[in-house]
Amino acid sequence: MHNIQLISPGNLEFAGKIYRCAIGKNGLSDAHIEGDKKTPIGSFALRQCFYRSDRIAAPQTCLKTSALQENDGWCDDVTAQEYNKYIKLPLTCSHEKLWREDNIYDIVVPLGYNDENIIKGNGSAIFFHIAKPDYSPTLGCVAVALPDMLEILGKITSDSLMITEI
Repeated sequence: MHNIQLISPGNLEFAGKIYRCAIGKNGLSDAHIEGDKKTPIGSFALRQCFYRSDRIAAPQTCLKTSALQENDGWCDDVTAQEYNKYIKLPLTCSHEKLWREDNIYDIVVPLGYNDENIIKGNGSAIFFHIAKPDYSPTLGCVAVALPDMLEILGKITSDSLMITEI
């Protein structure tokens, strides 16, 4: 099994190779809360892989892949029953659109953070996704360049984890 290991705030290690990455604007936290712009510390499953089929081909990966649709979203509203869940828009609660004009969600992999026995307010929409060209910080996710994402996804196993402990 190959895990994806955060080794510093700007680098991941996977299968013996170092990859540049971006993490949350406010660093890491072992007590992540909604909106703190921190990447949670822990070991997280890679749940599935969404991709923009109008921009890229389906990634070669062992994960379940799904082409994004324009009405795909993720609920980040702590008052909503759908909190920290994949949703279909329109929805009146606060949410994040997965179909974006920038390219950071051309591939997006939800991490297994606060998604079993969900605790409202403990954070939502923690993803592994594409980094901005300047690797600017995320809102709490882990992000890498598209070629690196494709390489990693092609080599992970079904039990690979994202480990954010340094």
